[in-house]
Amino acid sequence: MAATLLFGLGATKAGTSWFYRFLAAHPQCHLRTIKELHFFDALESGNTGKQVARLQARLETLQAGPAGETSAKDQRRISDLRHWIKVLESGDQAAYLAYLAHGSGPDTRLIADITPAYALLPEGRLKRMARMAENVRFVYLMRDPVDRLWSHVRMIARRRMAQRGDFARQCDAILGRVCGGGEQHISARGDYRAVLSKFAKVLDGSSLFVGYYEELFEGGLTDRICSFLGLAPAPAPVAQRVHAGMQLEMTAPQRAAAAAYLQPQYDYVRHYAGRLPDAWNADNVGV
Repeated sequence: MAATLLFGLGATKAGTSWFYRFLAAHPQCHLRTIKELHFFDALESGNTGKQVARLQARLETLQAGPAGETSAKDQRRISDLRHWIKVLESGDQAAYLAYLAHGSGPDTRLIADITPAYALLPEGRLKRMARMAENVRFVYLMRDPVDRLWSHVRMIARRRMAQRGDFARQCDAILGRVCGGGEQHISARGDYRAVLSKFAKVLDGSSLFVGYYEELFEGGLTDRICSFLGLAPAPAPVAQRVHAGMQLEMTAPQRAAAAAYLQPQYDYVRHYAGRLPDAWNADNVGV
């Protein structure tokens, strides 16, 4: 039986990096060292060249390490990057599938591409992805809307600030623009209403698993995901966090503004799933 092909989706800052590492360590899975391949969004947007340039820059950085001191892990990354750049330049879907499976063994049950941006792809592209292999699965992860937004805001603010002391001011300005309808690239990544509505139109319910970030670290959710993917249960590193970023507490006014702006997301997820995790209710002003 051919290995299951998994597309790991999710909102930005909703645990997809943690999920990638969990699967990469699972003995029945085979994942390449590049977490986010951005194959389909690059094809859809016509920005393959930009994506290739970014990968080539990463490859050059790895290759610039001291001679003879490249770790086995970095050597594998270099090999994977070289291979992937060729596949991405070709735009060939057969080559894409071959890349995912390259190096897998006879006992491999799952190969995967964990690229959260795929959640923003149009319906037609998602339909075609769902037919790419005999057994295709999608996992979509969500996080408390306010917490997700604030984590995303902090990530963008860290990239933009000129000095460390600018961080709180940058966060406040970005959050204000998001709540005012700006910075759509941030809000779109947490628009559960739009994404789940689209999934309902194009994906068979049996091929989609929707999970909550907060429940990843309780252990039970990963067992349910493994069952959905046809994998044996595996220990989850529940104490491990990935890409936590710079810390900054929200002020009460910031939290209130974000909660009001995001209330439609809470309402939709409650309607969609029939419940909200307990961890979401503190920011759900409709409770």
